[in-house]
Amino acid sequence: QLQASGGGLVRPGGSLKLSCAASGFSLGYYGIGWFRQAPGKEREWVSCISRGDKTTDYIDSVKGRFTITRDNDKNTVYLQMNSLKPEDTAVYYCAARLPPGPWDYWGQGTQVTVSS
Repeated sequence: QLQASGGGLVRPGGSLKLSCAASGFSLGYYGIGWFRQAPGKEREWVSCISRGDKTTDYIDSVKGRFTITRDNDKNTVYLQMNSLKPEDTAVYYCAARLPPGPWDYWGQGTQVTVSS
């Protein structure tokens, strides 16, 4: 199972750190991604980190503001979100895959609300 946590209500310009913790399997074997879905919109990919060399990638709208990291010893992946904007408001989900396969494993989401 994957469990996303760390969401909340934050003012524009604020920060949050999301966590994606795994139970029952080792995250170290998987690529991990973060996705988000805003009300009335389709789910979109936000960021991912590879299982081996920890290569990272980001959607353009969060580059320079979000940072994805992983701690395989803690079986957890993090998404540090800085300089948050109202358009970052969404339910955030983490997912895992064995590359090059699909995102097979999903956690329940955590709500992030950016509002003054």
